[in-house]
Amino acid sequence: MSQTLLSSLTTSAVGGPAARFEEARTEAEIIDAVRTADDAGEPLLIIGGGSNLVVSDDGYPGTVLRIATEGFAVNSADTCGGVSVAVQAGHPWDDFVDYAVHHAWSGVEALSGIPGSAGATPVQNVGAYGADVSQTIWQVRTYDRAARAVKTFVPSELAFGYRDSLLKQTTTAGSPRYVVLSAEFQLPLGRMSAPVRYGELARTLGVGPGERASALDVRRAVLSLRASKGMVLDAGDRDTYSTGSFFTNPILTPEAAEALPEGAPRYPAAGGLVKTSAAWLIEHAGFPKGYGLAADSVTGGRASLSTKHTLALTNRGGATAKDLLALAREVRDGVHERFGIELTNEPLLIGIEL
Repeated sequence: MSQTLLSSLTTSAVGGPAARFEEARTEAEIIDAVRTADDAGEPLLIIGGGSNLVVSDDGYPGTVLRIATEGFAVNSADTCGGVSVAVQAGHPWDDFVDYAVHHAWSGVEALSGIPGSAGATPVQNVGAYGADVSQTIWQVRTYDRAARAVKTFVPSELAFGYRDSLLKQTTTAGSPRYVVLSAEFQLPLGRMSAPVRYGELARTLGVGPGERASALDVRRAVLSLRASKGMVLDAGDRDTYSTGSFFTNPILTPEAAEALPEGAPRYPAAGGLVKTSAAWLIEHAGFPKGYGLAADSVTGGRASLSTKHTLALTNRGGATAKDLLALAREVRDGVHERFGIELTNEPLLIGIEL
């Protein structure tokens, strides 16, 4: 019997075989597959769109469960409270955003073009262009593997942070305690966007920071910006064979931020901290767009930084997980040597370490 390769299920197109592969298309199938693996004492890896995983070339030694549930249901809708819509965990995220924008559900338009499934968004507190899902999530329905029961979380229980949540904090090596079944969003009704807070997006739209624009215009602008950076999946563009941003933007103390060179980006972050740009650090540490393409590079040209955006580590064809990690280490170590800042990977690393 042929084995399922994780390279066929991930956007970076790397990863060895799954010892056992299951696909669940209903909530009951998800719970049954998880319980079966747990009862057998098997390691369990949950996969949706595969856009936030880098899996070892050796593969995965247990059950890989692909969540393929799709669809969404409106639980309530009124002009005061907006629309409350529950999205199945396996539903493609951007398909939902597209539907929301075209049906005058406001609030997720700046999250257009992000690959992966809806169930992954609360785990990572997915965000882009000044927005993240914690701003619109109403509740998250999960299967609690420890209690062997369904558990629903409200936002105050999810400990949302920058690219972080309780769901992520309780995930070990891609194996979560809480398996997301669906996520419910509360979205205002209207054709105008949420306030546009990201400078680049505001300039593209011709509005001031904090102003609103047509949600459809915001979606179009975000898709265009993301495509220009190789951040919209395109089978014909090797720059999109990646996990998107490989490193998170560092959050620094004010003292550490003061030590940054003149011109380094500094943005206010929660708790009086300062966020800087990982892309800026990478470029100014000597790693330009396309770094690694040369045949004599650490990966032999099989993996490189995107030619469009230095935050993406891309598979140029024939790259392995080992190649991606070699490039990531070179970049991480170079930034640390130049600036004294340790970059942190955003995607989950399965069976490998940075």
